[in-house]
Amino acid sequence: MMHKYLRLKRIKVNNKRTEAAYKLAEGDSVQLYLNDEYFDAPKEEEAFRRIKTPRVRVVYEDEHILLADKAPGMVVHADEHGDTDTLIAHIQAYLFQSGAWNPDDAASFAPALCNRIDRNTGGIVIAAKTAEALRILNDKIKDREMEKRYLCIVHGRPKPPEGLIENYLRRDEKRKQVTLHRTRVPGAKTARTRYRTLTSHGRLSLVECELLTGRTHQIRAHMASIGCPLL
Repeated sequence: MMHKYLRLKRIKVNNKRTEAAYKLAEGDSVQLYLNDEYFDAPKEEEAFRRIKTPRVRVVYEDEHILLADKAPGMVVHADEHGDTDTLIAHIQAYLFQSGAWNPDDAASFAPALCNRIDRNTGGIVIAAKTAEALRILNDKIKDREMEKRYLCIVHGRPKPPEGLIENYLRRDEKRKQVTLHRTRVPGAKTARTRYRTLTSHGRLSLVECELLTGRTHQIRAHMASIGCPLL
């Protein structure tokens, strides 16, 4: 970019064109003519270009997909606060730097996530490297051909130790909260979770939850509903 701007006279010394090899002297005036958007926060689709060392723990990768082990604390996509330090940005940076993806090719498909998990949850996220892979995986997720299992630590000991929780969850978009209902109410959606207690120690239990539906805060709401909220 610097060489290009020198060539275009967008970098000048003493109001004149200069060369990269010129050594600045005391009293010289350097002028830089840079676009305003250069100083703006990067857009999510361009965020990968600013990542020098991608933070991606690759579990599996082939020419079609990449499985990444997302660490708790990282968002998968930009949130309402505009945070662009996201998992997809780091995956794109990893693929770009490894030569597996060329974003400057007009026909190039931008790697995209097939599933997402909350900021504070760790686990495997699937990224599609091709449009065909994204379509196939989205269909499999939609048709429930893929199982989603989560490990969570809860207060107390679930009774019974394993079972199926089925009711309705309604999300309040403004308050970012969900409410649980035994019967269907306007705006509520069916929520089904199968759980199994793996072990208990003292006041805590390790529980495996299988999501049969994918509602926001489903596991939190369901485990709390049986008196065993998440730790």
